Amino acid sequence: MSTFEEILEKDGKLVYKTKGVSMNPMLYQNRDLVVIEVPKGRLKKYDVALYKRGKSYVLHRVIEVNDNGTYSIRGDNTYSIETVPEEAVIGVLTSFVRDGKQYSVTDPEYQRYVKFWCEAYPARSLYTHAKWRTKAVLRRIIKGKK
Repeated sequence: MSTFEEILEKDGKLVYKTKGVSMNPMLYQNRDLVVIEVPKGRLKKYDVALYKRGKSYVLHRVIEVNDNGTYSIRGDNTYSIETVPEEAVIGVLTSFVRDGKQYSVTDPEYQRYVKFWCEAYPARSLYTHAKWRTKAVLRRIIKGKK
């Protein structure tokens, strides 16, 4: 079995079905195919990087390009930021396939989605944390009534 690095080195491109929920709603597990290519230089804000964390591969969005050779990265469906060294990045998303249709990261519709989704992060985060807190309070209330 070849590693992602070996496939990228040999073919220059990697196509696979996503796993996990961290890039929802853009990418859904076992539904969408992603096309990853070797980066041509430093990544830019909003690029989706494929990087290695320990023995695992992670596909998350660059939210900031740092001057010290690292990236601040977060999944579209996550709320914590990870600092990733440039040398850990092995690929970058160039397109994805859903229901037989290919979407390029250069497509204006995709770029509008990314800008909206990333700029809406503070509101999404506030809503999600409020929902979590409300559920926790309700669980304590219900537990206390038993």
